[in-house]
Amino acid sequence: MKYRLTPLLVCFLLFGSTSTVPAQNATSKLTYPNTETVDVTDTYHGTSVADPYRWLEDTESDETRAWIEAENKVTQDYLQALPGREAMRERLEKLWNYERYGIPTRRGDRYFYSHNDGLQNQSVFYTADSLDSPRKVLIDPNNLSGDGTVALASTAITKDGTLVAYSLADGGSDWRTWKVRDVATGKDLDDEVRWVKFSGVAWMPDNSGFFYARYDAPVEGSELLGTNENQKLYFHELGSSQDDDTLILSRPDHPKWGFSPIVTEDGRYLVIHNWKGSEPKSQVFLKRLDQDGAEVEPLITGFDAEYDLIATVDSKLYFLTDHEAPRRRVIVIDADSPERENWNEVIAESENVIESASLFGDVFYVSSLKDARSLITRHEIGGALIDEFELPGLGSVGGFNGYQDATETFFSFTNYVTPGAIFRVDLTDPSPAKATAKLWRQSELDLDLDSFVTEQVFCTSKDGTKVPIIITRHKDTKLDGSNQTLLYAYGGFNISLTPSFSPANAAWVDAGGIYAVANLRGGGEYGREWHEAGMRLNKQNVFDDFIAAAEYLISSGYTSSKHLGIRGGSNGGLLVGAALTQRPDLFGACLPAVGVMDMLRFQKFTIGWAWVGEYGSSDEADQIENLLSYSPLHNIKEGVCYPATLVSTADRDDRVVPGHSFKFTAALQKAQSCNNPTLIRIETRAGHGAGTPVSKRIEEYTDLWTFLKANLQ
Repeated sequence: MKYRLTPLLVCFLLFGSTSTVPAQNATSKLTYPNTETVDVTDTYHGTSVADPYRWLEDTESDETRAWIEAENKVTQDYLQALPGREAMRERLEKLWNYERYGIPTRRGDRYFYSHNDGLQNQSVFYTADSLDSPRKVLIDPNNLSGDGTVALASTAITKDGTLVAYSLADGGSDWRTWKVRDVATGKDLDDEVRWVKFSGVAWMPDNSGFFYARYDAPVEGSELLGTNENQKLYFHELGSSQDDDTLILSRPDHPKWGFSPIVTEDGRYLVIHNWKGSEPKSQVFLKRLDQDGAEVEPLITGFDAEYDLIATVDSKLYFLTDHEAPRRRVIVIDADSPERENWNEVIAESENVIESASLFGDVFYVSSLKDARSLITRHEIGGALIDEFELPGLGSVGGFNGYQDATETFFSFTNYVTPGAIFRVDLTDPSPAKATAKLWRQSELDLDLDSFVTEQVFCTSKDGTKVPIIITRHKDTKLDGSNQTLLYAYGGFNISLTPSFSPANAAWVDAGGIYAVANLRGGGEYGREWHEAGMRLNKQNVFDDFIAAAEYLISSGYTSSKHLGIRGGSNGGLLVGAALTQRPDLFGACLPAVGVMDMLRFQKFTIGWAWVGEYGSSDEADQIENLLSYSPLHNIKEGVCYPATLVSTADRDDRVVPGHSFKFTAALQKAQSCNNPTLIRIETRAGHGAGTPVSKRIEEYTDLWTFLKANLQ
């Protein structure tokens, strides 16, 4: 999972840990808006559960809109009055103001890459004749809306570099609209493809059109809440109307199936990745593009493992898979004899988890994780190890993309104290052992990162499992238990948290704080078994790991309960919600963001049904007891003193609908027995997080960090 000086005396005065909450907030309980309750009770397999805030699920109603406005006023009145807020905003803005480059892509005789000068709301997409020649703006999403809330979500460039398909995200929604731009003229063609979600596009080699997956247009008014089912795969012929697109694959008998297209480099095959839900298990279909009238045929069936296409050589298809290999391996399947008994292993499973692989010529570049840090190895096409590719240090690597006949490739490198650096790898030397990396771009900002230190430690969870924690702090931090500390984690969906640089987190450490990231079960850091140990009936392991990490930070002298804050988003928001309801005594402040808070109804909205493989569902009799045991909304208890809490969500989040956070906040405000603030920050014209303008991100972190510093006393 990758995200991204004032004199010391002034820094201490502005950001030292001595700030306090204004007297009126510290001595009396805040007055929150009156949230009406309704008499709604559901019965789940014999268990009756009240849902008094059900009406807040209708995020478009006048009543909910009035509630949002009232809650935001209370929150902003509180936040605006906190000392040091403006200084924090200025510091964040200064730290954010540094150049950031995307990894270059070469297509034909041109290069394509993104760039942000620092404070641009959205990065600009450029093209250039060479890596060092003047660049030309190809797509500038900053010109598409006054507030920067229309984002360039993704791009797909033709092999010859003459056309680029690009998708736009409006106001944070997951819905995508695809357009096509002529690179030479910088003008859009008439083509437009709408109602695309969870799909990229795959060009035909002759630029005649592209494959993509979409849903039917939603009923008006239900765009952000309606269930997303029955995804269909189409071919869009360039120059035609979307209404005339050719249906390639639809499975109404399996409404929860989704499809992702890939056209092989030689144009022989359309490879269709078939998924259902979020569980990393897939099927693969094949359509032979070099045969007129060829039908879609199954290649891999059974949803028994994950299969990701790496490359093809003639009829041989190379896949990265966890089939019979929890930490993944590379196999090869011949399209002309795809029976399982004919599969062959190319690169065997090892102690490290393989994250991705690329094939250049006859050499595989394999990216693995070793204790949540990247490791790159190179292998002959038959699988034999060549060597370990030298990296700039311990951190996270992305990239190594490109066509198999590429003469160069690029990768990014980052960690918690290294802003993004991009390296070019020369692939032209005939000897595999001669590949070299040369720095192309290095981000620099006005901060003494040499004064920071990052260390990895391991804590012991409730059942004895060792859980890694990566801690970033100032070198001279005294471990006397007095440090304001923020613990972040995710713990789900096979997602790995690896070291990455963030100007927001740098601001936190620069202000004297400690930033800790725990790699919990449920993630992908140690392969399939690590993931499965934190899903469905094993979900409590995730919360136990997180609590163990918090207790380690306290027992080791990094911090104390009153100085410890926790933060997480989406599934991590669920994590924070569960932790604060299970152990309210352990934390001084909590920041749950866009969290899944109602574990009984998440599957009823947008793509929520896809998470059933991860969480289970209230529709399953054997899951209801487990879900109720940790569902944040259903474990809030009257008369408990909960930590200071700032919930955050957005009004256009159609991934985890904001009703989760609305209901959780209303219940927590009613139950809170002490003066600790219980607030919700509801962003407008924003969604689950992707594409959020820089200006909104700075304002958000200003509020979060100021809230933490005021309440971690």
